[in-house]
Amino acid sequence: MTARQPAEWSAHAATWTAFPSHPELWEADLGPAQEEVAAMVRAIAAGEPVDLLVANDRAAAAARALLGTLVTDGTVRLHDYGFGDIWLRDTGPLFLKSPHGPAAAGFRFNGWGGKYDLPGDDGVAAFIAGRCGLPLARHRWVLEGGAIDVDGTGLAVTTEQCLLNPNRNPRMDRVEVESHLRRDLGIDRLLWLGEGLLNDHTDGHVDNLARFVGPGRLALPVAAGKDDPNAHVYEDAADRAREFGLEIVPIPSPGRVERDGRLVPASHMNFYIANAVVVVPLYGTASDADAVTALAGIFPDRDVVGLRADHILTGGGSFHCITQQQPQ
Repeated sequence: MTARQPAEWSAHAATWTAFPSHPELWEADLGPAQEEVAAMVRAIAAGEPVDLLVANDRAAAAARALLGTLVTDGTVRLHDYGFGDIWLRDTGPLFLKSPHGPAAAGFRFNGWGGKYDLPGDDGVAAFIAGRCGLPLARHRWVLEGGAIDVDGTGLAVTTEQCLLNPNRNPRMDRVEVESHLRRDLGIDRLLWLGEGLLNDHTDGHVDNLARFVGPGRLALPVAAGKDDPNAHVYEDAADRAREFGLEIVPIPSPGRVERDGRLVPASHMNFYIANAVVVVPLYGTASDADAVTALAGIFPDRDVVGLRADHILTGGGSFHCITQQQPQ
C-alpha cells in the first residue's frame, strides 16, 4: 500500500487550525471571526485535542480569553507562529498513513494563484510537521488541500477550474496532474468536476462544492431556487458524478448570499468532520436547519453542530478551509 491521506471521518489524533490574528486583514471582522473560530474549536474539542496556531501575543491573549479552561487543561494547545492567514487546509501539510507509519506532504503554496502572498504562509507546513515529529515530503508543484477531497480508498474529487488553472502549474496538463497526485498522495482515481462556486477567490476549491461522506458517496448541493447563482455548477457536478458511478447525497444550498451588495461563496459543504462532531457553517439562510438535518442523517454516530460563519467567510472560506486533521 502506498502513502495515502485517510478519509476525514477516520479517527483523528488531533485537529490543527489557526486563530484570526491580523487586524489589517480582518478589519472590523477580526473580533467576530475570532468568536466564530473559538466556537468551532470548542465543538471539535469535545472529541479530540485541538492545536491552534496564533500569530502574535494579542491574538494569543484573545484565544485564551475565549477558550478558557480548554487551554489551561491542555485540550487546546496554542502554538506561536507568525503565519499570514488562517487557511490551514491550504498552507498546512497533508497528513498521510502508510505501511511505514505516518508522514506529511507539503506542496508549494503561491497564494491561490498569486492573489494573496502573505509572509509566513509558505512555512506553515514545515512548522506543523515539525511539531508533530513527522518527516515532511516536499513537493515543488502547487497544490492546496482544499482543491481535493478524498474518500480514503485512492479516490479523489477536484475541479478543472482550480487544478488546471494556469496560475497554479502552467506547464502541467490533466495527465501530469493525475500522475503527480498518484505519486505524491496515492490517488489512483480522480473525478474532475468543472467550475467551482461563483466569486470564490480560490478558483473553485472543491471543498466548497463536493465532499465525500463515505467510500464512493459524494455530497453535492441542491440549488435553492431559480436565483441560486451556482445552480448550473451544481447540475454539472451532479451529471459528472453520476457518469463516474458515484452515489450522490444531496445537501441544501444557501442560495444567493450577499455582503455589502456583493455575492459571496457561502456553502454548507465547507463542513468539518471531527471525531465527535460535524461542524456545519451557517449563514442565517432558510437552508441552515435543513443542511444540519441532512448531515445528521449521514453521520448518525456524531453530533452535527451548525455554527454561524458569516465573519470567517469575509476572509474567503469557512470551517473546512481553516482545519487540517491529523490521523490517529
